[in-house]
Amino acid sequence: MGPQVPVGWAAHRRAVETLQRSYADIPPGDAVRLAKKTSNLFRPRAQVGRGLDVSGLGGVVEVDPDARTADVQGMCTYEDLVDATLPHGLMPLVVPQLRTITLGGAVTGLGIEATSFRHGLPHESVLELDILTGAGEVLTARPDNEHAELFAAFPNSLGSLGYATRLRIELMPIAAGVRLANVRFDDIDELLATVGDVMKTGTHDGRHVDVMDGVVFRPGESYLVLGEFTDEPGPTSDYTGQDIYYRSLRAKGTDRLSAYDYLWRWDTDWFWCSSAFGAQVPAVRRVWPRRYRRSDVYHRIVRLENRYGLAARVGRWRGELDRERVVQDVELPLERTGDFLRWFAAEVPMAPIWLCPLRLREREWPLYPMHAGQAYVNVGFWGTVPIVPGAADGDVNRAIEAKVFELGGHKSLYSDAYYDRETFDRLYGGTAYRAAKDRYDPGHRLTDLYDKVVGRK
Repeated sequence: MGPQVPVGWAAHRRAVETLQRSYADIPPGDAVRLAKKTSNLFRPRAQVGRGLDVSGLGGVVEVDPDARTADVQGMCTYEDLVDATLPHGLMPLVVPQLRTITLGGAVTGLGIEATSFRHGLPHESVLELDILTGAGEVLTARPDNEHAELFAAFPNSLGSLGYATRLRIELMPIAAGVRLANVRFDDIDELLATVGDVMKTGTHDGRHVDVMDGVVFRPGESYLVLGEFTDEPGPTSDYTGQDIYYRSLRAKGTDRLSAYDYLWRWDTDWFWCSSAFGAQVPAVRRVWPRRYRRSDVYHRIVRLENRYGLAARVGRWRGELDRERVVQDVELPLERTGDFLRWFAAEVPMAPIWLCPLRLREREWPLYPMHAGQAYVNVGFWGTVPIVPGAADGDVNRAIEAKVFELGGHKSLYSDAYYDRETFDRLYGGTAYRAAKDRYDPGHRLTDLYDKVVGRK
């Protein structure tokens, strides 16, 4: 961790001007995209020409520790944002799990983490934002100004309404460390009942709860991780070396991490997915440089595999079945989450599974219409399953979509989706989306949301 020096307002204005010039240079009719170095998407995208120049939009403009706000550029990663706020004893209200997720990406594509049972999703802590629209204008949108329609429709629009150049967000205090209780449950319904109690009271066993998430290792073994921010001195665990965080849930009833290490506890091993690359094998881990044990490194390996299919070819040579990628996050109402988990255990041979309770803070958002006042649980599962004889690639993902819909849930759109347009519009605010699209991208220069997500453009 190294403190981040804010870029300042003058540099930010120059970067926005550069972005607008690069947008104007793209001929009408050509596809528009960001020239990003990293991505946390898991759906393939069509390759298009030159991207928008966002090279100067990757920093923090200013941190106001008194107002507990930060003005942040759209391409700033949460890693850099946290490095700018922690020296002030502050953090964003929700810090998604992976270091290279950008603030703009988390707002336009949604994000979640263990504070979400208190503070909702990242876009809910945005006070205002500047957006480069499809018309080439940079507009400031707030919940109460003339662009309130754009402010409301921007979350989950995935760049199809414009790109955030600056976001002003709320911050909150964080202590030097986080004290954790790893509570085992043999019955998933008991775990979910405890989740409901914590969401109602904010406490567990007489202790305040600041953060809450969990892991299901198998139907009869799951853990709820309940944490409290603390400045009390004491030894802390390190999961950036040989020890692996998710395995600690089984080994330790209590734990303590520094605030910084807690925020990035899942990144070092990409939750548990680093095992696919051998990074959890002790002999390999000892020679794998620590600086390369990060989610963005693993993601680059996945992109290379998607492009060249080397592992798939080796598997076929060995006579193994082809595999379907099942990489999804879904939100279920708390009272239906147990039904989904039991169905998933019976139908999809994949574990562990991540659980992250959440609720909206106050209002509802048209392009991801969850209900304010309703308790939800995000269920995350990331891996592959064999394509059995008679099945086709995509069948498992389609079955998951159908089950989530049946149970009144929603699915995040960073990965594979198969909805027909009518269903997609019903689930993701099609009427509100088209109204905002026609107003702020009248020439439809930016790729339509459905085409981007399902058509993979």
